[in-house]
Amino acid sequence: MPSSIPAEPHARNTPRRNAGASLIVILMILVVVSILGISGAQISMMAEHGARNDRDTQVAWQAAEAGLVDAEYDIRSGSRSAAIFTVDNNSNKIDVNNFVSGCGDTGDQLGLCSLPTDPASKPPWLAVPLTGGKAVEFGRFTSRTFPAGTGAESARKPRYIIEAIPDAGYRDTSASARPYVYRVTALGYGPRDDIQAVVQMIFRN
Repeated sequence: MPSSIPAEPHARNTPRRNAGASLIVILMILVVVSILGISGAQISMMAEHGARNDRDTQVAWQAAEAGLVDAEYDIRSGSRSAAIFTVDNNSNKIDVNNFVSGCGDTGDQLGLCSLPTDPASKPPWLAVPLTGGKAVEFGRFTSRTFPAGTGAESARKPRYIIEAIPDAGYRDTSASARPYVYRVTALGYGPRDDIQAVVQMIFRN
């Protein structure tokens, strides 16, 4: 009788075990690659959102700066019907009767604010909403134009108020007309109404 050769133990099971181990390794690699892909997409989205927010903030800042420039034109040009900003070139004195407590809201007094008599009270630039009807809209008195409301431009035109504050360098408090400087506060908008920037300057005419 021919002799039989015994089969190696477990030889038939080896390929199945190798295939199972390879499948597990491939699945783990796919999981890792998927996690890396999702993380990369999230990082890209965060970078895009950050760049967009920075752009929107810059639009608001630039609009606010444009508001300051328009206020300077308003003061220098005397474009209001009343000679509100006329000064004595030798003493820088002005008539502050047109500057209203709580800020004016009509006519030539629009946006003109006097300081509160109580030193503990908030100054107008903190107490008066710059988004309201007491702030001057860009071009109201200067007839200058400002693009707004479309695309990545400002959602609205900038607005500003002007406060008359005593010149700190003037010591004679008995004078009937003291020298004043102007504190101008301007609000600018980004592409959305809720993106806002506020800038301020002290201006001597």
